Amino acid sequence: MSTPSSSTSSSSTATLTALDPGTLRSWIAGNEDVVVIDVRSAAEFESLHIRGSYNVPLPLLSEHTHEFAARLGSRVVLACQSGVRAEQARQRLAASGIGAAHVLTGGVPGFAADGGGVVRGKARWDLERQVRLTAGSLVLVGLAGGRFISPKVRLLAGAIGTGLTFSAATNTCAMGRALSAMPWNKAAQEPTRESAILQFPSVSSRTGEVPAA
Repeated sequence: MSTPSSSTSSSSTATLTALDPGTLRSWIAGNEDVVVIDVRSAAEFESLHIRGSYNVPLPLLSEHTHEFAARLGSRVVLACQSGVRAEQARQRLAASGIGAAHVLTGGVPGFAADGGGVVRGKARWDLERQVRLTAGSLVLVGLAGGRFISPKVRLLAGAIGTGLTFSAATNTCAMGRALSAMPWNKAAQEPTRESAILQFPSVSSRTGEVPAA
């Protein structure tokens, strides 16, 4: 049973990290110093993204977290499809000293539905939807194969269930990483470490500060 103080602490943490679409729209409209980072795949970003946002896919950000953190200011908003990947990115950045990063609730689709400015491209299935389809299909294959081919095929369904449970417990998704490498999830221009880092304006240029000599 949690104490009142621990409940308050948890509530405060959620308030600090979660950001609703309306607040982000007001920040953007007010030309406030905010950097919106979309951590979905480049293909998902091409399909739909927040106007003015930067694409840094989660695997790339995870591999070079400290370098990205060094280019970010005090107000960072992380966006993905539903918030899961954005929260993983927030945890990574928090470990690198960016403790004020926000996670956009409802993701990019939620921001678009709220009337936020977005850029639309070729429609694609988002990665999370692909994961659900793949996992569900493999479970059906395992159950059908266990009935008509061999009971051992049912182990496939068990393996998928175990994998999904592990993903939920660790807040990771190996299947998502594997699917993101598929040809249909590749964009015409995939972000690299160099291109992703250099796309950000320096902190001094955003704030108007003069770099120290």
